[in-house]
Amino acid sequence: MQKHIPRKRFGQHFLCDTNVIRDIIAALNPQRGDHVVEIGPGLGALTTQLLPLLEQLEVVELDRDLISPLKILGEKLGKLIIHQADALRFDFSQLTDKPASLRVIGNLPYNITTPLLFHLLATAAVIQDMLFMLQKEVAERIVAQPGEEAYGRLSVMVQYFCQTEILFAVGPECFMPPPKVDSAIIRLLPYRELPFVAQDYLLFEDVVRLAFNQRRKTLRNSLHTRINQQQLLNLNIDPELRAERLSVSDYVKIANGIYHLQLGDTN
Repeated sequence: MQKHIPRKRFGQHFLCDTNVIRDIIAALNPQRGDHVVEIGPGLGALTTQLLPLLEQLEVVELDRDLISPLKILGEKLGKLIIHQADALRFDFSQLTDKPASLRVIGNLPYNITTPLLFHLLATAAVIQDMLFMLQKEVAERIVAQPGEEAYGRLSVMVQYFCQTEILFAVGPECFMPPPKVDSAIIRLLPYRELPFVAQDYLLFEDVVRLAFNQRRKTLRNSLHTRINQQQLLNLNIDPELRAERLSVSDYVKIANGIYHLQLGDTN
C-alpha cells in the first residue's frame, strides 16, 4: 500500500507488528462464512490477513485517502466491501437482518473509543462478538469489578450488555507512529439474553451517570433527586455506599425501583 502519513485528527496509529497481527487473527478465529466487519482498516494490516480467510469482508473507513489503496487490496485478495463513513455515525444494523451475526473487529482510534463503544452497544442485538485494540487503561476500566479503582460508568454500561475479557497487552512499539500509551486486545461478547433487565433503559443509564458523576458522594446524596434513603433501604441497597461499590445488578435494581415508584406516582 502506498505511503500514508498518519493523521492526528483521526487518531491514527497503524498496527505493524506481524506477531501481534497473527495473535489477533488467532483470537478472532474467523470461519469462512463469518460476517466480519472491520472498523478503521487503515493501511490494511489486519485486512490483508482476514480477507483471504473469508468469503467477504466489510470495512468502515473514514479517511478518504485510504479508500483507493483499500480497493486495490480487495482486488488482489478477495471480496472487500468498503464503507467510507464515520463509524460513530454508521448504522451497523443495516449490514444484516440476522440477530447475533456480525463479528466486529478493529484497532479503534483512542480519541473516540468510549462514544464508539456506546454506539455499537446500541446495536448489540445483531452483534455476535467484538474484538478490539484499545488503550490499555480503557480496557481495564471496561473489565473492572465493583470495588476496584478502575470500576466506573463505562464498566457498568458495557457489562450490562456484554461479557468482557482482556486477552493480551500490546506495547507502543507495535504501532506506527508509536502511541504514548500501552494498548490491549479486548473481547466483548453480547449477552443473547440480558442477565439483568432494566425496564427503562434510559432511566438506568441516568442512574449510573448520576452515581458516577459524584462518585465520592454516597448514594444517598448522589441519587437524591431520583430516590430517597428509605426507598434505597427498601431495595436492600445501603444508601451510605459509594458508586464504585455497586454491581450491575444493583444499578438495575435501583433503576427498576425508581421505575415502579414513578408508576405509583402516576397512578
